[in-house]
Amino acid sequence: MTQIALIRHGPTDWNAEHRLQGRTDRPLSEEGRNRVSDWRVPDVYKQFEWVSSPLSRAQETASILNLEVARLEPAIIEMDWGLWEGHTRTELDEIYGEEISIRAAKGLDLRPHSGESPRDVRSRVAAWAQNIALSGQPTGAVCHQGIIRAALSLATGWSMVGKPPEKMDWASVHVFEADADGRFEIAALNVSLIDCSDK
Repeated sequence: MTQIALIRHGPTDWNAEHRLQGRTDRPLSEEGRNRVSDWRVPDVYKQFEWVSSPLSRAQETASILNLEVARLEPAIIEMDWGLWEGHTRTELDEIYGEEISIRAAKGLDLRPHSGESPRDVRSRVAAWAQNIALSGQPTGAVCHQGIIRAALSLATGWSMVGKPPEKMDWASVHVFEADADGRFEIAALNVSLIDCSDK
């Protein structure tokens, strides 16, 4: 099994406003930069090969964390929320009415207007993880909530209906293990990025 360590990018202005970001390339907010500057990646994971989502909020997070990014990885870009991007849930309800609740209840098969589904995201994360397992290279990635939720779904079978089976702390490293046969498991969740000098 090959380890894959995932870190979510720091906060943006749209995160603070509860707007769906998706592929929209929002930078970190000033608060986000300050928060990430307090994070420290545990030494055990610094030795991994690190990649980043192509979006600037992930690249900037990696830079603040002093991670040497080997390459940008398109497979771990955030879910494409299509026409929903930039909107809050309240705004979407006003635009689409009950259609939002109907689609949200589909879990993995939720598909925003002109967007992709969480099942689509999970498929590309699974293929990416299998390629890492084939290489045998422990890998870290600065990515997005949607990518980490997809990884959790792969590892647990969570259908994305209702609450996730594990509570996720986003100021943390989430570590999974993958093998070349497609198995994907949890190694460690919520490894804190705060005050990790002894790790």
